Parts: sequence; C-alpha cells; structure tokens
Amino acid sequence: MLCSRTLACIRIRLTPSALILLGAALLSINTHAATTGLAPELNLPTKDGKVSLADLRGKVVLLDFWASWCGPCRESFPWMNSMQAKYRNQGFEVVAVNLDQESEAAAEFLAKIPAAFTVAYDPEGQTPQAYEVMGMPSAYLIDREGRIHSQHIGFHNDRKDNYEAEIRSLLRAEQN
Repeated sequence: MLCSRTLACIRIRLTPSALILLGAALLSINTHAATTGLAPELNLPTKDGKVSLADLRGKVVLLDFWASWCGPCRESFPWMNSMQAKYRNQGFEVVAVNLDQESEAAAEFLAKIPAAFTVAYDPEGQTPQAYEVMGMPSAYLIDREGRIHSQHIGFHNDRKDNYEAEIRSLLRAEQN
C-alpha cells in the first residue's frame, strides 16, 4: 500500500478479494469518467439495510469508494457530510462504499470520523471492479438518470470548490 498526503492511496491486487489498483493512480486526477452510459448497478448492505443505484434514480449521487487505511479519506468525509447536509433537499445523495475486508477497521474509522450519509460495505471488492477504481478515495458523480458525469481520484482540499461547483451544476441542470 502506498499513501501520502497529496497522492491517492493504492493497493496492488494480491488476493481475489483485494482491489486492482494500479500505479497510475498515484497521479491524482479529475477527469470525465471513461465509462459512458449508465453507471454500473450496485446493491450493497448498509447498517440499516441495503442501498442500490436503482433506488436513487432521480437524485444526483456522489458515489465514493473508501477504506479505513486511506489518509485522504479522513479529509473527504467532513466535506461529504457538509455537501450531504447542504444539498440533500435539492435531490443530492452521498453513498460511500467501504472496501475494508475487516469490518472492525471501518467501524473504528467511523467512530472517529462519523458519516452523515449512507455507508455501504463491499469487502469482496466487486463494485470497485465494475467501476474500475484506480485509487483511494475515488468518487463518481452520477446524474439523476444514472449516468456517470465525472470521476475524481484522490481528495484535495484545494479542489473542494470545483467539486462542489460540479454538484451544483448537475443539480441545477437536471431540475430544468
């Protein structure tokens, strides 16, 4: 695992249940997602039941992949809490998918940095494979029709205004 304050955390696939994360993820990028069309479906357990993208159709969704060992994830959670509170009434939903293989690691993280949004669990790493996740955290902004609008690998405090502008833009564009 490689991690730094300015670069995305990565892991190399060592077991079938581990994530495929490539060295290219060290380059923290903000790009339009390579995937076109609909975002891959997810149907994952949460502490209160399950979450699926199909159930969130009609909302703008920030789908975030994270793990307890990821330093930048500790910085992204307070921002995602703020975005959830600020834009929930406009049809915005944050879903953070935890990829820890040990549930205790996720629980410890959340005890220190609580989430005011939906947290789902995928210890087998099926969903990040479908999204071709390259680094931690990875976030996908999904429009109300379920299409991927953009992707961010890593989290940078100096880009929060840009991230929020993308959310506002999708919320405005899709209400007209």
